[in-house]
Amino acid sequence: MGAICTQAGVSPVKSLPERVKIVEVGPRDGLQNEKTIVPAEVKIRLIDMLSDAGLPVIEATSFVSPKWVPQMADQMEVMQGIHRRPGVSYPVLTPNLKGFQAAVKAGAGEVAIFGAASELFSKKNINCSIEESLQRFEEVTRAAQATGVPVRGYVSCVLGCPYEGKVSPEKVAQVAKRLYSMGCYEISLGDTIGVGTPGSMREMLGAVTKEVPVDALAVHCHDTYGQALANILIALQMGVSVVDSSVSGLGGCPYAQGASGNVATEDVVYMLQGLGIHTGVDLQKLMDAGAFICRSLNRRTNSKVAQASCKL
Repeated sequence: MGAICTQAGVSPVKSLPERVKIVEVGPRDGLQNEKTIVPAEVKIRLIDMLSDAGLPVIEATSFVSPKWVPQMADQMEVMQGIHRRPGVSYPVLTPNLKGFQAAVKAGAGEVAIFGAASELFSKKNINCSIEESLQRFEEVTRAAQATGVPVRGYVSCVLGCPYEGKVSPEKVAQVAKRLYSMGCYEISLGDTIGVGTPGSMREMLGAVTKEVPVDALAVHCHDTYGQALANILIALQMGVSVVDSSVSGLGGCPYAQGASGNVATEDVVYMLQGLGIHTGVDLQKLMDAGAFICRSLNRRTNSKVAQASCKL
């Protein structure tokens, strides 16, 4: 007999989305942690290859102080050097009003702000409390609204913190609600250290979707514990249709030890294709972009799909 899960306490599984928007974070989140400075021309070529692969959103760079993130000191050169494809967004990270103004001057058409659901992580990552960070972001969102620039919001440590351990789903929901209320059109929920499981992902999304519409949410999973694809699948079943990922699984967070490995875009696209979900991404061209950046960094890809295809 066909099984429909009606057990007490178990959320009903929604039908999967027909289409998923992939937000490629490799050029920014993937490279910010690299010890050796990656030349601007390599970043530009990577972004152009990702555009050519059909990715609809490619996070290009970060307008933070080079003192804090030296890898992003070439942000103006990168923004001016990329070939912008019609219909593709190239958002940049802006931690404060100064960063926002510099980004707009460089031609950024969309920006992102990044907060955290953990006090200690907020202090170590952006050197202020959660409340102080939200006040800073309000300056950015006001300036963005005045100039018609869309703002995306990130919440870090939604499923655990390297300093505080477990983070309550209610705290995540509270920060996400504040970002949404101040005008962020989309909130990306980041499992910064990859400790989340399908169970904790379901619990956290259950709390957040009470405060923020599910169509304004994205998930940003790290594969540190090998849980990223399972967590993404749960998010899709709960109605999320935007997924952040990084080509070749590049990246981590400089302020979260052990947070290696964003989920690889190649692996996400392969899974979505297998589910019959449309992404608009050409997997072969995506793997070519992954092979290019891995050769440039002289390292092996973290994508299981690329490894299985013997690209590297």
